[in-house]
Amino acid sequence: MEKKSQIIDSYNSNGFVAITSFFDKKESEEIEFELSRFLEEIMPCLESSEIYYEDKCNHKSLKQIQRMHQHDSYFFNLMNDKPRRLAEELLEEEVVPKNLQYFNKPPLLGVETPPHQDGYYFMLKPCHAITMWLALDTADEENGCVRYIKGSHKNGMRLHKRTSTLGFSQGIKDFGAQDDMANEIVCHAKPGDLLAHQAMTIHRADRNRSSSRNRRALGFIFYGASAKENIEAHQIYKSKLDKELTLKGKI
Repeated sequence: MEKKSQIIDSYNSNGFVAITSFFDKKESEEIEFELSRFLEEIMPCLESSEIYYEDKCNHKSLKQIQRMHQHDSYFFNLMNDKPRRLAEELLEEEVVPKNLQYFNKPPLLGVETPPHQDGYYFMLKPCHAITMWLALDTADEENGCVRYIKGSHKNGMRLHKRTSTLGFSQGIKDFGAQDDMANEIVCHAKPGDLLAHQAMTIHRADRNRSSSRNRRALGFIFYGASAKENIEAHQIYKSKLDKELTLKGKI
């Protein structure tokens, strides 16, 4: 694992940091075991709005599970351990754990993740928050690894528009300018590696073009204690989105 000073410097300068072996092999194996248990025992009891499939009729196309830490003590403890301590070091204040998500891009079914800034969804003032992405599989260009726009956290919120991508309903409207592409960093990852980015950092991922490889990950979201959430606006948006997805048969 990288030195603490290197991690902090990269995060502040680039808007993201890649940490190798954040969880070692033994820890990763434990996470895999507990994830399998969660999928078998807990997931069937969840509300449909907590679970997204690329194709609702195909359970092999599982794409996303929301708020795992609220449904299971193991994932509650996992979120409040090493990830929370790292979040407090990078945000330099106490944090509020907001979400622990499961992500996957299934082989040939996993679609692209549109370029976006998490802060657009979070609706915070100030936008002081961090997202972490823990690789459960090897991630590369073939199966849709994460791509960051270096330094984009310093340039304010970009204009977003509605997308058709389940789980990522908003994407940057004018993405693709010369500065975007010149500063894009492709982040390969192996199981146990962690990516962490500031909520204003632009990032995206291609679709999974592999015929056999998943691209699974756990995502951790923390808000800085100083950030104030527009709860009413966030609830209105979520309610509207859930209704739309239900009508389309997505959830």
